[in-house]
Amino acid sequence: MTREKASGSRNSFVDLAAQIPVGAPILRAQDIRVRFGSQLVLDGLTLDVMKGEILGFVGGSGTGKTVLMRTILGLNLRESGRIEVFGREQGKLSAKERRQVEQRWGVLFQQGALFSSLTVRQNVQVPMREYLQLPQRLMDELALLKIEMVGLPREAADKFPSELSGGMIKRAALARSLALEPQIVFLDEPTSGLDPIGAGAFDELIGKLRETLGLTVYMVTHDLDSLASICDRIAVLGDKKVLVSGSFEEMKQFQHPWVQEYFCGTRALRR
Repeated sequence: MTREKASGSRNSFVDLAAQIPVGAPILRAQDIRVRFGSQLVLDGLTLDVMKGEILGFVGGSGTGKTVLMRTILGLNLRESGRIEVFGREQGKLSAKERRQVEQRWGVLFQQGALFSSLTVRQNVQVPMREYLQLPQRLMDELALLKIEMVGLPREAADKFPSELSGGMIKRAALARSLALEPQIVFLDEPTSGLDPIGAGAFDELIGKLRETLGLTVYMVTHDLDSLASICDRIAVLGDKKVLVSGSFEEMKQFQHPWVQEYFCGTRALRR
């Protein structure tokens, strides 16, 4: 397959994403139910993610934040409900169309999930090898571009994950999530384990990438600073569904015990 053919296979979904205006839903999860054995984790959950926004998704530990993200990505099975991406229902996509959709999103898992036996450059190239057929020289150039884009020095390209700091691992994983120039990126606790300065710098990077690349960002996080500083909208998961969505200030007005404690409690006041 030539580079042109590889790129051309994505055109239908590039066009679909381009047709969605900023502020309209680029992703919709409707009436989602997910169960693991006898444990019902999500029940009747509905959530829209708007094109161009940074959505912060928050909730108590064990409420199912990552479960929903993995369900949207197709890594968990849902019992019922529907998910639409770029205006197309996932359940009606062919295998080929599904692969085209997957090329339009990027994922940063909580611990980075880098392959320990691969260098940073090779990790960034993993999606390129899976979905495209490009000359090695071009993949090397593209990988370096992504590595520099996330604020890593060029020499980091040939380091292994074990040689990186926690913050560098997060940035390397972010570079890999951007490898295929996605329309939407999913971030699972991107600032967990980082010191306040490192977390602030990572938030700033996310905001800058959103502006320069026109990304939509779906971010699972517990970080109040991230929610307050870069999120356009926040959705709160509780009681197996989305309880409320809105701005950081609007969260303070919602009368639910967990929401009030989280956004108005002692920890919030220390910000």
